[in-house]
Amino acid sequence: MPPAKNSRLVYSTDPDADVQPRRVKKSRHRSKAQRNQPKLPNDGVIRVFLERKGRGGKSVSVLRGLRGDAAARKKLLKQLKSRLGTGGSLKDDVIEIQGDHRDRIVELLTQMGHKVRKAGG
Repeated sequence: MPPAKNSRLVYSTDPDADVQPRRVKKSRHRSKAQRNQPKLPNDGVIRVFLERKGRGGKSVSVLRGLRGDAAARKKLLKQLKSRLGTGGSLKDDVIEIQGDHRDRIVELLTQMGHKVRKAGG
């Protein structure tokens, strides 16, 4: 007996059965990483944020809006870490520096010739 038009047959032992594969729905929601990142204008300004969420209460200074290739970002990260005397990392084109060093980061980057703004809270 053939399936009704409005049913979705998933499995059948009948060799002549018309089994349709399930459609995969595309999610309209952004991933957690995308939701946490604010929308930034593409104006060439480096913005320095302070983040605490998802880090066990620890503060992290986050630099967004960086231009250049990965090698330039790594070089900038190394300079900031050595001048601030702290740890940091490069994740998804974003520099994360351990601790609340926003004021010193803004000062150092303006001395290096970058346009910088302190952003967030």
